[in-house]
Amino acid sequence: MACRSRFTHHCSLLVLLLLLAGCAIPHVPSRTVYEDPVNYVRLEQEEHFLPEWPPTHHSHPAIITPETLRLIFQGLMIQERRIWLQNWLQGEAPFTPAFQDEDIVLLSVHVADALLKAQPNERVTFYLSLPQTSIKRVVTSGGLYMKDEELHLILGNWQIVYGIPTYGMIYDRRYPMRPTAAKGFDLYFQPHEAMRRTESSWIDSLLANGADEVVINLTTLAALTSGAPPKPTE
Repeated sequence: MACRSRFTHHCSLLVLLLLLAGCAIPHVPSRTVYEDPVNYVRLEQEEHFLPEWPPTHHSHPAIITPETLRLIFQGLMIQERRIWLQNWLQGEAPFTPAFQDEDIVLLSVHVADALLKAQPNERVTFYLSLPQTSIKRVVTSGGLYMKDEELHLILGNWQIVYGIPTYGMIYDRRYPMRPTAAKGFDLYFQPHEAMRRTESSWIDSLLANGADEVVINLTTLAALTSGAPPKPTE
């Protein structure tokens, strides 16, 4: 009986280790550009990058000044989604700035630095959090990259309340471009003449993620705004 008990215990332990290995969070290769206890800006390897296929290469390194990025982050707007009954009773949701002033100051400086250091196979990601308790925080996160004269920006989370799970796997900091909950917002940019949307897949449409990315033409933006810097260079 003792042998059987030890055998059963070892088998159970082996199964547990295999399950833990299977559930392990894959590592995302990255380089930190800025980090404090609650925020970061970093460079991540682009998962769709193929060395032999130029269309997958980003236009990095890129020179965009903090002043231009401040203008861009100020122009990003959120509109929360409402069901038809809410629209009928209350009208469409108002547009809300995507970022607070202090976040814009932080991002404009460190994203400019990150774009200058980025390689064609990297994208810039950012993570902003506001602790509520020891296990809860409000998270806004996403990523961006340059493609020719256009800046692509994806918002993974916007003011999402994230609770650290008891089993300790923390996804929000590790995957800033992936939503931690269903997205209940659409992302816009003003002036809207400088913005376009990418084509969404049927999966994105099904998951309501088709309007979480904006593409901003920096040449058009420069023509629409006074004092805007010239087109970024590689």
